[in-house]
Amino acid sequence: MRAFARAVIGAAALLLAASPLSAQTVPQFQIDASWPKPLPNNWLFGQVANVAVDSHDHVWVLQRPRTLTDDEKGASLKPPRNKCCVPAPSVMEFDAEGNFVQGWGFPDTKPWVINEHGLFIDRAGAVWITGNAKDDSAIYKFSHDGKQLLLTIGVAGPSGGSNDTTKLGQPATVQVDEEAHELFVADGYGNHRVIVFDSNTGAFKRYWGAYGKKPSDDKPAPHSPDAPAPQQFANPVHCATPSRDGHIYVCDRTNDRIQVFKKDGTFVTEWFYDKATLGNGSVWGLAMWPDANQTWMLNNDGENNVVRILRRSDGQVVGTFGHSGRQAGQFHWVHALAVDSKGNVYTGEVDNAKRVQKFKPNVAPK
Repeated sequence: MRAFARAVIGAAALLLAASPLSAQTVPQFQIDASWPKPLPNNWLFGQVANVAVDSHDHVWVLQRPRTLTDDEKGASLKPPRNKCCVPAPSVMEFDAEGNFVQGWGFPDTKPWVINEHGLFIDRAGAVWITGNAKDDSAIYKFSHDGKQLLLTIGVAGPSGGSNDTTKLGQPATVQVDEEAHELFVADGYGNHRVIVFDSNTGAFKRYWGAYGKKPSDDKPAPHSPDAPAPQQFANPVHCATPSRDGHIYVCDRTNDRIQVFKKDGTFVTEWFYDKATLGNGSVWGLAMWPDANQTWMLNNDGENNVVRILRRSDGQVVGTFGHSGRQAGQFHWVHALAVDSKGNVYTGEVDNAKRVQKFKPNVAPK
């Protein structure tokens, strides 16, 4: 009996050693409440629409100065209502220690979006901006300091719908595939598709809807966890995140799912998360773990106010952090997240939370 027990234990140990989860420790995270440092110039964040990390591990924040209430921006009113505060710039760059580096955006930078939403910093340091208001049908690419408009894709104004290749439809987020020089757009709050452009010239390349099909603008049925899987993306299509091995992970937010595609739009698979979630849905954004194989993905869920750690190979949830609340380390409408090369996670919250938070990992990427 003892020999049998030892054999069973030995076999279990071999299985554990060979399991994917043992190949790399699943990271756990702890809030770093000291980041960022206090803002200069009596500034205050509005809703933090997005966060991004550049190639130097500088953290960029896209926030909405127009969402501050009169008491929050009281020092900027004429006459001043109170001593604090004034709106911070829309685009803000911080170093790894949380020191403010530079800022620009509304109202001085033109053209500009009506409601700030998407942010990406490419390898060359260019800054990509999208908006999700009704007439935000264009994407803007600016120089690092915001002083030059490098490229415009689309035309501001009413959208032409999900099969119009000249305009966007309230695009949520953008990411550049640097090797292919392609811009992947989650399009978005008005349209129901992923669309791809040349990131150097802005030339249209291709687009697709759910399951790689032609997208439709027919109004979808309200989400029901018991209904068959929807055949079209709902609004918003909230992310289109490339991986190094040639896949695109799409956040179909209110359908509570991630759909996985090849870069040409060929459908691969889909995964559902907390499928009973109604309201604003469970799949808001994705960020890749910065190890060589991008072993994990982080998924922010702004309805349940949690960040899931997913095993990228099969979408399995292997850990979570965060909880609904307003204390440090908790979330209210966690809208976006980004990861630096050391595995630090940065989150941005909208509605009336209006903050960015940093979470430190217990293990470094390899």
